[in-house]
Amino acid sequence: MYDKKNITLTLRIDWSELDLFGHVNNVAFMKYVQAARVNYWEQIGLYKLYSDNKHGPMLASTHCEFKKPLFYPGEVIIHSQMEFIKNSSFGISHLLYNSDNELAAEAKDVMVMYDFGKGEKMGFPKEIRELIERLG
Repeated sequence: MYDKKNITLTLRIDWSELDLFGHVNNVAFMKYVQAARVNYWEQIGLYKLYSDNKHGPMLASTHCEFKKPLFYPGEVIIHSQMEFIKNSSFGISHLLYNSDNELAAEAKDVMVMYDFGKGEKMGFPKEIRELIERLG
């Protein structure tokens, strides 16, 4: 298999992400997860794969469990790692921490590899799998 290597992304919490109650709105959490997901894709070569031949991931599902509110000013630190790779699908988990290193949320994404030129799902590329294994 592969070692579950964390890829970390730190984002500044913006005042505009707060809701009426003064904490970060749930929609902003999903934007943080999206930023971490895309950052992970870039780190393992999926963005380049898409740029080169229109093969890339398509989000199948996402889930977030909120543990602790986030506040402005501050940062959110997201640790992302590959959870599984199947024939055509794969999963990434994300742990979101506040500036005090307290767990604020846990999120999981499931993606399907997709050939955008043909309009159909495809197998997970061997070269990307090997890159993930080398990250560990």
